[in-house]
Amino acid sequence: MSQDPEKLKKSAKEHSDKLAKLGMELGEIQFSYKIEEKVTKEYWQQRIEDFKKYNEKGFRYYNQVHAMMNLVNKEEAQIFLLHVSQFRQLSKTLLETMEKIKENPSIIDSKDKQQSPWSREIKSQITEQSSKCLRHEMDMNSSFREFYDKYLKSILE
Repeated sequence: MSQDPEKLKKSAKEHSDKLAKLGMELGEIQFSYKIEEKVTKEYWQQRIEDFKKYNEKGFRYYNQVHAMMNLVNKEEAQIFLLHVSQFRQLSKTLLETMEKIKENPSIIDSKDKQQSPWSREIKSQITEQSSKCLRHEMDMNSSFREFYDKYLKSILE
């Protein structure tokens, strides 16, 4: 915190306002990681589009979190940036799996008794990857909440 306190407070307030706006936009998207057994290409195409929209806004949000953290603790901000990068990789893998399901939606149908090992593996992957993305996002939000309480709350009050 080498900045003068008034500049830091003003800058933190600007970042906080941007973050709040992005958070509200992200909340309006209301994407759910819950996997539903829908077996149409149209459903999975829409699901992919919804996730891409959510993901894009999410990365803008987490980049703003990083910028805000970087104001007061560069080391912890860099660690958070690594988490954002990891989330980007998890999201990419989830999208790739959704694309596979879109091309062959019967993969997701639990009533299909004739599923190949490949189909069962893809179905398992989508469930696992969705859970990983959700847990990772929850961890990132928790990490930021702790950082906020420790460093930013007193600056913004």
